[in-house]
Amino acid sequence: MAQERRWKSKPSQTSKTSLVMAFFSCVAWLYVAGRLWQDAESRTLLSNLLNKNLSQRPKSLTVEDKLTVLGCKDLSRRIVEAEMELTLAKSRGYLKNKRRENGSNKRLLAVIGVYTGFGSRLKRNVFRGSWMPKGDALNKLEEGGVVIRFVIGRSANRGDSLDRSIDEENRVTKDFLILDGHEEATEELPKKAKFFFSAALGNWDAEFYVKVDDDINIDLHGLTEILESRSGGNDTYMGCMKSGNVINEIGKQWYEPDWWKFGDEKSYFRHAAGSLLILSRNLAQYVDINSASLHTYAHEDISVGSWMMGLQATHIDDNRFCCSSSRQDKVCSLA
Repeated sequence: MAQERRWKSKPSQTSKTSLVMAFFSCVAWLYVAGRLWQDAESRTLLSNLLNKNLSQRPKSLTVEDKLTVLGCKDLSRRIVEAEMELTLAKSRGYLKNKRRENGSNKRLLAVIGVYTGFGSRLKRNVFRGSWMPKGDALNKLEEGGVVIRFVIGRSANRGDSLDRSIDEENRVTKDFLILDGHEEATEELPKKAKFFFSAALGNWDAEFYVKVDDDINIDLHGLTEILESRSGGNDTYMGCMKSGNVINEIGKQWYEPDWWKFGDEKSYFRHAAGSLLILSRNLAQYVDINSASLHTYAHEDISVGSWMMGLQATHIDDNRFCCSSSRQDKVCSLA
């Protein structure tokens, strides 16, 4: 009897298992069918969007499209041309007026910069008592069209006793042009011209800018007469023109590191001697505008002369500017 009851219970358990399996199979089938339907709907939506975009896309560029492209290219070309014209205008001396007011709209005749150093106070005092006016006489000379200033840079240790000494001297005499961006050192001397012409232009509007060494005396009246006779001339580069051999041996005086640039003959081009050289306003402006790209050589007068070589500058060789000559009418002499 027990064995018969076990055989009767087995079909009932098998039927329940089959029903459960069938239920889960239906659920799985419904899940898979739903996902397939969603994927098909997504593919249909993407296909419709793609077809719509393709139908709106032009098959070829229209005339208007081509004109737009050409217009952009033409505008780009004109911008480049305008930039080139601006650079050319600057190189010819046209730039924004940034000079200080001098109390008058009249252009000065000359700005004379006397190069000096930290250890040259005695020389400066001698100059102030000889050819260079001081005090009220200096102001009166400026009213007449000539400005004279001692030109000096800053110490390598900014703000030290050397700088403070110059600032104190200038507070009393008011006859310095201090080049804040220039380091006053022997090896930096060739670069001093860039800072001098830029600073002089920024402070005074003059026809001529004159650089003078502190080891010469000036006949101020004779210099003024020469400058007045040259007044109105553009692109004037004046001085005692000289040449000379290029020294290519390290350790020798006047050694030129760039000696190989001067050819097989190793001779400098003609240039104004460094004791006294003069640039007209346009040439000084050229140096100011292009100072960042102007190369300097071992000597300042060579550097300035090289800048003038590539310009349409009028080189004026005047023996009256040769300070060591024996001419009676020279405007400078060794101190």
